[in-house]
Amino acid sequence: MIHPTAIVSEQAQIGKNVKVGPYCVIAGDVVLEDNVTLNPFVTVGSETSQTFIGEGSHLFSGAVVGGPPQDLKYNGEKTKVLVGKNNVIREFVTINAGTPGGGGVTSIADHCLLMAYVHIAHDCYLGNHVVIANSCQLAGHVEIEDHVKVGGVCCFNQFVRLGRHSYVAGDSSVNKDILPYAIAQGKYAVMRAANQIGMERFGYKKEDIDAVRKALRIITKGKLTVEQAFERIREECGSSEAVQNILNFAAKSERGMAL
Repeated sequence: MIHPTAIVSEQAQIGKNVKVGPYCVIAGDVVLEDNVTLNPFVTVGSETSQTFIGEGSHLFSGAVVGGPPQDLKYNGEKTKVLVGKNNVIREFVTINAGTPGGGGVTSIADHCLLMAYVHIAHDCYLGNHVVIANSCQLAGHVEIEDHVKVGGVCCFNQFVRLGRHSYVAGDSSVNKDILPYAIAQGKYAVMRAANQIGMERFGYKKEDIDAVRKALRIITKGKLTVEQAFERIREECGSSEAVQNILNFAAKSERGMAL
């Protein structure tokens, strides 16, 4: 299943039913688990990285996964890219390896869709079921939790965090944290509403959705300090898992919230 024009490193470990298309390059220490597909002209790995591609993942033409980080402090140290199971990585996506100062790992969990021309920089983390539309650019150390959706042509500053089930509208620039379950939009993006439709589709109960909507309004529209907003949420919004997710996420915000 490996095309004769492909170049495959002697260090590569290739599982069962792996398809490697014409003119692919597999460089350095690479693991391709079972049922991985590389379309023509895909590059995986480099001489300075360890790259792992999980079972059932599909990389489309022109994708480059596991290249060195674009960081002036990087001096060729051995770092990693970990891509989980059943991910779809479309044309010309680039995913850079981590840096020693950022933990050394760029990580993508399972069942993600990265559309064409997306860039994932060093030390980023993407959770499960993340969808990022075309031409989005993630700087280093960005963290995206499970079930986040991002519209096309968005940009993300270093160290920004996106909470689970949040949604970022297309053509937005994000320089602060987006709370779980929030819809954000703008340049720079601010949180504008709860992602009610996303929560409904995922099966959240009406009372949970109502509590999240109220909690997000208190934070974004209440004209309170963060501590005052937290206290009011605890008093008025109950203690559901979704509300606790918002409070826990906000308490760990270092860049500040996109208000």
